[in-house]
Amino acid sequence: MTTCKAVLVSAPASGQGKTFITAALARAWRNQGLRVQAFKSGPDFLDPMILEVATGRPVYNLDFTMCGENDAEAQLYRAAQNADLIIVEGVMGLYDGTPSSADIAVRFNLPVLLTIDASGMAQTFGALANGLLSHYPTLIPAGVLANKTGSTGHGKLLQDALPKHLNWFGALQKNEALSLPERHLGLFRAGEISDLTQKIEDAANALAPDLPLPPIVSFKAPDTLAPPKRLDGKVIAIARDEAFCFIYQANLDCLTDMGASLVFFSPLHDQTLPKADAYWLPGGYPELHLNEISDNLSMKHALEAAFASNTPILAECGGMMALSSSLNDVTCFDLLPGVSKIESSLQGLGSLKVALEEGELGAHTFHYGSFTTALPPVITAKTRFGKVENIYQHGSILASFLHFYFASNPELAARLFTTR
Repeated sequence: MTTCKAVLVSAPASGQGKTFITAALARAWRNQGLRVQAFKSGPDFLDPMILEVATGRPVYNLDFTMCGENDAEAQLYRAAQNADLIIVEGVMGLYDGTPSSADIAVRFNLPVLLTIDASGMAQTFGALANGLLSHYPTLIPAGVLANKTGSTGHGKLLQDALPKHLNWFGALQKNEALSLPERHLGLFRAGEISDLTQKIEDAANALAPDLPLPPIVSFKAPDTLAPPKRLDGKVIAIARDEAFCFIYQANLDCLTDMGASLVFFSPLHDQTLPKADAYWLPGGYPELHLNEISDNLSMKHALEAAFASNTPILAECGGMMALSSSLNDVTCFDLLPGVSKIESSLQGLGSLKVALEEGELGAHTFHYGSFTTALPPVITAKTRFGKVENIYQHGSILASFLHFYFASNPELAARLFTTR
């Protein structure tokens, strides 16, 4: 057992500013000299990028379906040993989803800090906060923060409306200069927001006066073993740039824990591939960089050579679309027979377990892409909403719209990078 100050930040609904508030709180506590470790509930890639800027540390995910409860327990325990404060950003509204942010909070005794978009609201603020934080009798309230208030007086009115047993964590006034830009998959990547650090710092300074600390929480040591050294001595080359950026830090940790050495390359900018025993093209935004992909014939030839030598290639979501013949009618790397398009509506959403002969591997899907091919799927998986996602094999390429979570089953994850 180990202890650490900890809090889960949630809201009544999506769109209330959870990510930015979580980043501002994390930075404010970091500015107090605390080592702050952030987590994101659910399988999101983009929000953790924002939180990493705020904390200066890699951010991890907590998702019972994709990652598993044992992984969440292990991640929190490890964080509590190496940080002074743990902050978890929830997903959607406090009670939305299965499991919900409230379920995660109750499972690990995480106190909940509720942030509420208070624009157009007065005394109802107190009733809303009290109702949400008392809905689960076992939920531990940390307190309440008001977002997008109209003035200092408005913030004081909201504070006075809170029941006495709920702590006040302050107010952040509405300011368009502190808003974060979004696109079809959510927030912009942190690296695309040129003034992100200043935005977070300004918000942290606005919250800093009299900002209380969250309670101390005890975290149980996990009953998990170190993963087997199935990749000992192997070199895995990973695509990482503006177009290929959806990479869980936990996946990198899992690969190195299994003995792999990691190197990185850019399919957009590099002309050659690093020498490696396997290649991984994760998801991202290839649709925003089609000219660079189409024009980089040297990278195309390098990938063709790796494919011809039967080197394992894992292509996830955007990685799969980039390896297809074309994306939105623009020629791509053309290693996978099939065409990809970005559709106008969401094509896949949800965490799931992929059933393989040797067991299950956690994954999630969230994309607007489609892939039309004559290749038969080697495996199909279903989200709890009934959406089917196919996994294709073409020579040494394993491709799917799925994003895998390696730590959910390291043994199976290692096989993604071995000769097929």
